[in-house]
Amino acid sequence: ERRERFGDWEIDTVLGKHGTGAIVTILERKSRFYLAKKVSSKSADAVTKATIEMLMPFKEYVHTITADNGREFAGHEQIGIALDTKIYFAHPYSSWERGANENANGLLRQYIKKGSDLRQVTDGDIKFAQSRINYRPRKCLGFKQPAIIFKEQGMAA
Repeated sequence: ERRERFGDWEIDTVLGKHGTGAIVTILERKSRFYLAKKVSSKSADAVTKATIEMLMPFKEYVHTITADNGREFAGHEQIGIALDTKIYFAHPYSSWERGANENANGLLRQYIKKGSDLRQVTDGDIKFAQSRINYRPRKCLGFKQPAIIFKEQGMAA
């Protein structure tokens, strides 16, 4: 896949230990720009609200969102209306269809370990990890940083 169009996003959730919350993660596919926000539960309402809050500042750069088939994305219609975008769903058990987001979630796990009690993880911890991920040079981007490419693409759009 060539990822030629700016504004196509992938969304997922990263779960904490035994229902201690979740982190909603969203990635812009061309720039690999990554957003993350902690929610108290994996409920559709919490995920819908967090998704709209995270993407609203970038609304003009949101053409599509691709999600998995989890129940937490049951509010997809509300997200689509709020952001004036189309929502697509990956095929069941096909996480590679959102591979860039899955990879970034692996990077997030360098900062927030699997099995962590997310009640102990602060919003500051998540912002720190998000910033580190967005300013980490990526081979797939010619060793440029996602945050810089996102800013350049946004200005060009």
